Order: sequence, then C-alpha cells, then structure tokens
Amino acid sequence: MSVPRRFEVACTVRASNTEDDLSAHVELDGDVELGPGDRVLVHGGPIGPDFGQVVVERRRATVVRAGWLARVWTRMVGDLAFFHLLDVSFTDRRSP
Repeated sequence: MSVPRRFEVACTVRASNTEDDLSAHVELDGDVELGPGDRVLVHGGPIGPDFGQVVVERRRATVVRAGWLARVWTRMVGDLAFFHLLDVSFTDRRSP
C-alpha cells in the first residue's frame, strides 16, 4: 500500500502571547507521523494573539511528504548541525 505524497488533515493550532510564553504549536489529528524533510502547511490567515492571550483554532493542514533524496539530505544536514554544537577537546588542559 503506497502512502500519498500530499494529503489534507484537520489540526488544532495554539498560539500564545503571554508574559511566560510566546509560541505557536500545531497538533495534527489522527496518527500522522512526520519524517525528516516532510512539510506541513496550515491553511487560513495568520493568528496574532494580543499580549496576554492564548488563541486555539481548528484548521486544515496539508502534509507534503519528502522524497527519499530530500529525506536523506535533511537527516544529514541535521546530524552535521548537531555535531557543530558539540565542543570536543582531546587535550588534558582547559583554556580559560
């Protein structure tokens, strides 16, 4: 059974603009698993909560699956970016 390359799904969007939290999250309905390189496009206009507000909306989203080359490339670039964050030293002294 082949998986469609592009499909629509319902989702919940939560946008927060409070003193403790400035964020936006999308939760896809169903059992949709995303892989490296997959894209999600949430339909509808921008959500811009005023300061102190949290807005929760139901929307539609289009999931676009990455091809095998994009998936491998995304995984490789992600791994390289991770290794860039590591600070490894093979000396027994530390510089100040």
